[in-house]
Amino acid sequence: MQFGGSAIESTEKEIAHSRAVREMFSGIAGKYDLLNHLLSLNIDKRWRRRVTFEIENVLADEYAMVLDVACGTGDLSIELKTGAKAMVIGTDFCRPMLSVANEKAGGLPFVEADAMQLPFNDCRFDAVTIAFGLRNLPNVKKGLEELYRVVKPGGKLVVLEFSSPVIPGFRGLFNFYFHRILPAIGGLVSGSQAAYTYLPHSVSKFPGQERLAKMFEETGFGNVSFRDLTGGIAAIHTGIRA
Repeated sequence: MQFGGSAIESTEKEIAHSRAVREMFSGIAGKYDLLNHLLSLNIDKRWRRRVTFEIENVLADEYAMVLDVACGTGDLSIELKTGAKAMVIGTDFCRPMLSVANEKAGGLPFVEADAMQLPFNDCRFDAVTIAFGLRNLPNVKKGLEELYRVVKPGGKLVVLEFSSPVIPGFRGLFNFYFHRILPAIGGLVSGSQAAYTYLPHSVSKFPGQERLAKMFEETGFGNVSFRDLTGGIAAIHTGIRA
């Protein structure tokens, strides 16, 4: 495997943000999977399968390489590799999360790496995925540029992220759950109230579906599209590097 490096430099504020996020996820790594499935009623598993569907042709190619960025405890990496012929590599900058990933899927290569400065050469991967990680980056625009850098021309980026519910009545109910109930349950089970207060806060600051699609285009991706999942609780955005 060829390793290069990113030329993107982070500001002091961005470095501080990354450090805080890394420490936060380190503290909840042991309960992360349990809470993901519990708080989403297992819907998150279905969402990850939709990501796999988006790049199924790449996964069927034994010569292809797929990078799963901000892989956390490895759920998406494992889903991508199940039945796939392509090589799948997971990266995350939080070592305790990767330790859990290795326990679950020791046969997969996991690399400790910051999504803002990936240690790979330009145009290295046939597809890149990132699930519930883009909003945690200190600079979404720079993060997209870094993901663009490592995708081959003609390669595909797939982003799965929390989004803005699009059904009016449902939106109110979900926001009540997301901002009131979820932090309480997450804090109680994980022991970190801050982590599950951060979750709805980070989602509220993240670009909506249309704006994120526009950012894809501004970064250089073509054939950009998005699909709402479960009434817009989450969305999948895709783009092809020209």
